[in-house]
Amino acid sequence: MTSGIAESELSGRVALVTGANRGIGKAVARALAERGARVVAADRSPDVKLQESGSGITGLVLDVTDAAAVDAAVDEVEHTAGPLDILVNVAGVLRPAPVVELSDADWAETFAVNTNGVFHTARAAARRMTARGKGSIVTVGSNAAGVPRTQMAAYAASKAAATMFTKCLGLEVARDGVRCNVVSPGSTDTDMQRQLWTDDHAEAAERVINGDSASYRVGIPLGRIADPADIADAVAFLVSDRARHITLHDLYVDGGATLRA
Repeated sequence: MTSGIAESELSGRVALVTGANRGIGKAVARALAERGARVVAADRSPDVKLQESGSGITGLVLDVTDAAAVDAAVDEVEHTAGPLDILVNVAGVLRPAPVVELSDADWAETFAVNTNGVFHTARAAARRMTARGKGSIVTVGSNAAGVPRTQMAAYAASKAAATMFTKCLGLEVARDGVRCNVVSPGSTDTDMQRQLWTDDHAEAAERVINGDSASYRVGIPLGRIADPADIADAVAFLVSDRARHITLHDLYVDGGATLRA
């Protein structure tokens, strides 16, 4: 847990976090709650309802691909928890495949969640935030949005679209006191990362850290794969008043893996 001022810096604020049942989303929900926010953790998995009671976190089953369901969910959050101050878009899927083998269904599903889902939630939140003259939206993208990756065309393209959408939204709502930023992780120790590993996890992690010329990937200069908490801390900073003059920013949290290309 954080210490000092960070423990209360989000006190009294209401946050909605999507994709919050596991991985980065779950870490973000915990980080915001630890800093005093009242957090609604949303995910399409019913398991999200098992979030810790008494932790400042409430689980909500939500499919971000359903625009009507998103609008209803945001209404519910505002009715039960209070006016929405923070939205963090984490919900995402990965369907790795070479482009020539990528199915229409996998392409459509990737964009439905990673891009359309961000549009649905951010639109619903921004409508309410702009009316009140304050708010913060963070989209968790990917460093793959800025650097080509083999077998990740759908994922990279969907994240690039979500990144630019978030920046365009931020430009439109800035004068209404709403900030919109992006956090772009690199390789992070999550289930999504591990689904790419077909061999021993220790060997796979070492290969990610050292780089892989066969897939045109450099390694990670800092010599470690990120923990979800590393990403969550970056999100927590951007939604706080410490970042009150930061908007339209894309913060890479990848240990230097993309050489900030």
